[in-house]
Amino acid sequence: MSASSEEMKDSKLNYRRYKDGDTNWRQWQDKIFEASWTHKCPEYVLSTPPCQGSCPAGEDIRGYLDIVRGMEKPPVKDMPWQQYAFQRITSANPFPSVMGRVCPAPCESGCNRNQVDDFVGINSVEHFVGDYGIANKLALPQAGASTGKKVALIGGGPASLSAAYQLRLKGHACTIFDDHAMLGGMMRYGIPGFRTPRDVLDAEIQRILDLGVDVKLNTRIGVDVTLEQLEKEYDAIFLGMGAQSGRMLPVPGFDAANCVNAMAFLRAFNDGRLQHVGKRVVVIGGGDTSIDVATVARRLGNITVATEKERPEHIIAGQVAHDVAAVSAREGAEVVLVSRATIDKMNANKHEIEQALAEGIEIIGGVTPISVIKGADGRATALRVAEFEMVKGETVIKAGSEKEIPADLIVSAIGQAVDFTGFDGFDNGKGLINANKSYEVPNKKGYFVGGDVIRPHLLTTAIGHGSIAAESIDVYLKGEEQEKRPKIDVHHWDMVRKLIETEHAPVGYKSLSKEEVIKTETFAKDIDLGVRGSDSAKFAVHNFEDRSSKYVIPSNELFLGHFPYVARNVREHITLNAQQALGHFEERLMKLDDKQVVAEAKRCMSCGLCFECDNCVVYCPQTAVFKVKRSESTTGRYVDTDYSKCIGCHICADVCPTGYIKMGMGD
Repeated sequence: MSASSEEMKDSKLNYRRYKDGDTNWRQWQDKIFEASWTHKCPEYVLSTPPCQGSCPAGEDIRGYLDIVRGMEKPPVKDMPWQQYAFQRITSANPFPSVMGRVCPAPCESGCNRNQVDDFVGINSVEHFVGDYGIANKLALPQAGASTGKKVALIGGGPASLSAAYQLRLKGHACTIFDDHAMLGGMMRYGIPGFRTPRDVLDAEIQRILDLGVDVKLNTRIGVDVTLEQLEKEYDAIFLGMGAQSGRMLPVPGFDAANCVNAMAFLRAFNDGRLQHVGKRVVVIGGGDTSIDVATVARRLGNITVATEKERPEHIIAGQVAHDVAAVSAREGAEVVLVSRATIDKMNANKHEIEQALAEGIEIIGGVTPISVIKGADGRATALRVAEFEMVKGETVIKAGSEKEIPADLIVSAIGQAVDFTGFDGFDNGKGLINANKSYEVPNKKGYFVGGDVIRPHLLTTAIGHGSIAAESIDVYLKGEEQEKRPKIDVHHWDMVRKLIETEHAPVGYKSLSKEEVIKTETFAKDIDLGVRGSDSAKFAVHNFEDRSSKYVIPSNELFLGHFPYVARNVREHITLNAQQALGHFEERLMKLDDKQVVAEAKRCMSCGLCFECDNCVVYCPQTAVFKVKRSESTTGRYVDTDYSKCIGCHICADVCPTGYIKMGMGD
């Protein structure tokens, strides 16, 4: 009889083979050894793992985890695995140290290991490798040979920086225009430094600039330079200016001076101008930005005696800056976060929500703002909220549920907006910019776009946009037609590239006519006859199919019974209480050490790619599956099949933990 859900709740079990109500069971070996035969033989099929398919930056996650675990070896003798892993990560994402800290990791949510015990700590591995790269001053690949083409990139955030990096590798000159004093966009001005340490951010940006990227800071489009001027000077323009204008709360009374938006609040803090807030701060939101605002307010605290000019709304508006000396007398601020979503359904990272609660931030979920209460001086004194329900898409207030939350400062963190000043004709009517799948702006020849100006989302999403846009810009600058983008548009692991890297490159293709075949009496030996196939010709990778551009392998195609329970190596996260949070601006997230990182990478199930377990070799009753000679093997070509012995029993496919073997060849 299978265990019930209640019995399993506190148990550290691995893959569950049976469901509630199942009374009959068989050992998996019974199925295997009762296998008969088919008309099909095994082939080796490369699929995209769900972690990579879920990664907006398109990182080859399985690839660098295989490097960390020691399965895929560095191509150069004495190269540290950390360096090789760094090269693999940064081929897609030049910000591994930043993203390893702040990305909410949709890759981990998609991880097939969730069906066994717990996801692989992908972010923690990326965090470690990124920090190794900074500590050891690892550089990005050198820029490509100059093409003579010039690209202007507007905005200095992750989208433009990612695009500039990829464009420099292709040899195109790049100039970034940004209206801030420093590069980084939302990474610098939207996320507090205790989550993205500024030395880490600066180091990863500098690596990109070292490729020869020009930068023009404090330069506003439409004021200091126009798009028309850029069109004349540059061959293509990338719009990556982000959505750094906050949305104001659409309720009566929010026009009070001490009602501000989250983006203005965070920018004032990250600029160093905002040093303290009011005694009572109310934040409206539910996403990661609202958590950032609340935790910053908790840390800044309140000073007991504040002059009129020191009120936070004046600093946030950019009129003055706080005197740092006055902060020594500060006390804790009461911070309340209000969300229409219940706490369990808020969009913010669950771990960050837990940390905010531990720091003494009150979260009230399931209520909606109704209005702002103003005092005689016109300043907000409270936010009025109420419980509600949705009826046919309309918000209906529950009578008698209204209440007021006292506030000295109210911050709206309900979304972001694009400032279209200087960008006439680009607003799609929804406050964003349209783009096709190649990230071209429709009907705007030579214009490309990426990041939050398409749709406010994750930093890693902007990085992915920049990478794809760079490919499209390259095609455009070459005067070629844009091809259809792959269904799974990521940086794929490439078998042919691996063969070339390990000096097993396929030989040149050659085709013989029937007459040449007869004359030479050659029958499909290391050539293509043009008449029949060959299982020995060296110009192709035999019995191998690459489906990674169109197929993400699900957990039900893996042999999950192969994987035992292995606890995840969890990064230490310093949890603060309400008193400790005050004035605490140090990093809270610690990284794993090298042994922990290797152990965590070994938890990866290498979905869709052989990880050299030997199951297929051990269980093949015909000894048809064999190990490739050590001198000829490489990642993905660890085993091969002798089709003269294979009877199509499909045992090898049944016992393949990663789903790499499929019964596909034959009739």
